[in-house]
Amino acid sequence: MALIGRLHPLLVHFPIALILIAAIAELLAMATRTREWRAVAVANLRAGAAFAVVSTVAGWLLASSRIVEASPSLESHRWLGTYAAVLAIAAACTTGRVVSNPSPRLTWAYRAAVFCAAGLVGVAGHFGAVLVWGADFLRP
Repeated sequence: MALIGRLHPLLVHFPIALILIAAIAELLAMATRTREWRAVAVANLRAGAAFAVVSTVAGWLLASSRIVEASPSLESHRWLGTYAAVLAIAAACTTGRVVSNPSPRLTWAYRAAVFCAAGLVGVAGHFGAVLVWGADFLRP
C-alpha cells in the first residue's frame, strides 16, 4: 500500500490535466454549439474522473503513511481533492444522458459539476504545491 501512496505525485497530474481540458472543451462547446467539442469534453472528463479516483486513493494512502507531516495544508489538499474527484465522477455519470438526450436542467447540472470540479482541482493542486514547495514558492 505504501508504494501506491508514493505514486500519488506521478498519478495526480493526469486528472488535473484531463479535468481542466474537459472544462475548456465544454466552454468551447458552449461558445461554438458544436458536438465535437462536447465529445472532447466528455472523453476527457470520463478519463479524468477515473484517474481522479486512483489519484485520490493514492493520496489518502500517502497521507496516512506518515511520510507526509500532518498540516492544515494537507487537510485542505486532501478534502478539496476528494471533493473534486466526487464532482468529476458525478459529472461523468451524467455524460450519457447529456449527449444522447440533453435537458436544459441536466445540461446545467453537468456544466456546473465540470466547472466546479475544474476549480477544485486548481485549488487542491495549489495546496499540493504548498506541501511540496512551501507557501513562499511563488514569491520573489
